[in-house]
Amino acid sequence: MSKVRVRFAPSPTGPLHLGGVRTALYDYLFAKNQGGDFVLRIEDTDTARYVEGAEEYIMKALEWCGIIPDESPIHGGKYGPYRQSERRDIYDKYTAEILKTDYAYIAFDTTEELEKVRAEYEAKGEVFSYNNFTRNSMRNSLTLSEQETQELINQNVPYVVRFKMPIDRIVNLEDIIRGKSSVNTNTLDDKVLVKNDGMPTYHFANIIDDHEMEITHVIRGEEWLPSMPLHVLLYEAMGWTAPEFAHLSLILKPEGKGKLSKRDGAKFGFPVFPMNFYDEATGETYKGYKEEGYLPEAFVNFLALLGWSPSDDKEILSLEEMAAEFDLHKVHKAGARFSKEKADWFNHQYLQKQSNEKLLESFKNLEETKHINLSDETLLKIIGLMKERATFVKDIYTQGKFFFEAPSSYDEKAVKKAWNEETASIMTELSEKLNTTEFKSEILKEEIHHLVEEKGLGFGKVMMPLRLALVGELKGPDVPDLLEILGKEESLTRLKLAIEKIK
Repeated sequence: MSKVRVRFAPSPTGPLHLGGVRTALYDYLFAKNQGGDFVLRIEDTDTARYVEGAEEYIMKALEWCGIIPDESPIHGGKYGPYRQSERRDIYDKYTAEILKTDYAYIAFDTTEELEKVRAEYEAKGEVFSYNNFTRNSMRNSLTLSEQETQELINQNVPYVVRFKMPIDRIVNLEDIIRGKSSVNTNTLDDKVLVKNDGMPTYHFANIIDDHEMEITHVIRGEEWLPSMPLHVLLYEAMGWTAPEFAHLSLILKPEGKGKLSKRDGAKFGFPVFPMNFYDEATGETYKGYKEEGYLPEAFVNFLALLGWSPSDDKEILSLEEMAAEFDLHKVHKAGARFSKEKADWFNHQYLQKQSNEKLLESFKNLEETKHINLSDETLLKIIGLMKERATFVKDIYTQGKFFFEAPSSYDEKAVKKAWNEETASIMTELSEKLNTTEFKSEILKEEIHHLVEEKGLGFGKVMMPLRLALVGELKGPDVPDLLEILGKEESLTRLKLAIEKIK
């Protein structure tokens, strides 16, 4: 059996959507599982929809995800070039070849002529299709003589090359994920293979590139299912062996109906792209998972399970572990519903697995933390205390803001619950005691215990107002830990301020 070779072939017409990243991921996992090659090919023949910066974005996004191609426009390889725009000579050669067969013909119909025919069909309540029923009444090399056709070509009259769909044939199809099906060719139209500028359409360029690059398996989205009969017939027309096909189901909206779109991201407040993308044409910036604080490992793990189930229903898997057990036969036929909550859950799990030192690096890179002037030792203690509650690195800052700045106000409900007429005198006495105490968590805990026992107070009567004074509300880590990190001077200043301000 030949070596497994798969390709991911995006068009640089905008940022890479979640569905595209998942397709690339499944391509990558399948290739690695089979000891094969993962190829990145850029399909940039659609010049009208080309978006500046999109190709670079695709490559950077895959790199951030850890989905590294074996061959690509950057990595090179013996099957290049890996951009369709650089493969014109190859396409021209195969255009000449297919025109020698009975599977293709030249069509001279202008846009105006086609629109006129469409309008005539619409007037009769019918839909026009350029197919085996209508092609013999159109202006093409099937209705013109060889001499007439050649004269028009010599006069540089624009033309396209169309596929000549066989009449009344059953095409049997097999898909790794969806199984067997069949289509009658009478239901299919004569697709354009080569545009009037001489460049092939997706359909023709795609099968040429897959053949030339020795692609053994085509894994792509289900939107390409209707094109599968044409592609199988194109392989037949060229006398080539078709690769195996696997069509992935959609990633669905959070409510489960319809394909996930960027509008859903805007509506529900989550990204649908791996990284931020600025569209120069619209002046719009699309949010990305990277900039929103998701870890690449968590993002990839979450994405892999949107449509595939590993054995034993394991949820946390590294890229290597996923590759070791990835099986296309276990990819689901039904669409996978997107869930932001699940994406957040994965990020929380991966955040817990990171060392405090690694998190410190990320923490210091946050824009919000640039003003913080604390030692790494202190920051590591804060991270250790706050990490368990955090979903994102930025949560360590937002949920632990009291470590970095004194409360400017006190939560009203907390004041009612924690502060009464006696509290100010208890806090004053505690303040005097703490002033002569070494600020180590265990020692501080003992001193507070002593005061509680001496005064015959309930523990809450000391701890709750003390927490309120330090934090501004009744939340946060253990009070002795909090005191130690804040230090004597800051803790006593906050305590004094609370005694003065809370009535």
